[in-house]
Amino acid sequence: MKMKTANIAIFERNEEFMQKLKSYFDEASGFTVCAAATTGDEALERLKVTSPDVAVIDTALKGIDGIKLLDYIKSIRPECMSFMISEFDNDKIVNSAISHGAIYYFVKPVSPSVIGERINDVLKDRTYDYKVSSELRDKRRTSSLDEKISNIFTTIGIPPHIKGYVYLREGIKMAVEDPSIINKVTKELYPKIGEKFTTTSSKVERAIRHAIEVAWNRGRTDAISSVFGARVYIGNERPTNSEFIALVADKLILENFI
Repeated sequence: MKMKTANIAIFERNEEFMQKLKSYFDEASGFTVCAAATTGDEALERLKVTSPDVAVIDTALKGIDGIKLLDYIKSIRPECMSFMISEFDNDKIVNSAISHGAIYYFVKPVSPSVIGERINDVLKDRTYDYKVSSELRDKRRTSSLDEKISNIFTTIGIPPHIKGYVYLREGIKMAVEDPSIINKVTKELYPKIGEKFTTTSSKVERAIRHAIEVAWNRGRTDAISSVFGARVYIGNERPTNSEFIALVADKLILENFI
């Protein structure tokens, strides 16, 4: 079924980059640019008269900053999917953006095409949201499996701007729905993720492995242990892709999420 055109708002403090983003999404299929601004105050005014499905927001907007703008969007249009852009690759800022409702966090320099690719990935995964009532969307937003997984990723240090993030999230969701797939990672799980995101199984495997390596290299052993309730890996040990997916899926199942 053809995906509905998504209204996108672009709030970027650099005029030149804002125009590049606007031009990219004006020409891209599946998008309509409904608002654009270079300051937080201007963005607030645009949001009063538009209803974006997607918002691309610079963290360092003048006036009302990107984080406060996230809060405003969440209050008036919680179904809007927000993507943050920043010059800072700082865990505190990343975690703040995610906790305030951002789905992805891009670190500059980043090309409009990369941003567009990530947005399309999420839209493919959430097409059903256009068909349900706002009340049901609110419930899904606050208790969704995506949010549960994102919270775990934030805690252990998997950054949302790397491609392995979305592949790993998809793999965990598949394992929650069908735990037996963890025994068929190479033959079924990777190919299904690859098919969904139009890529190869080997690229999926590498991206997921990289995401896990990034988290473990940050050395958050206490945070990792707190998530899984035990010191499951010591020192430089880290889980394989299938082990990690199984750990997170089992945790969610045991918490009676499904």
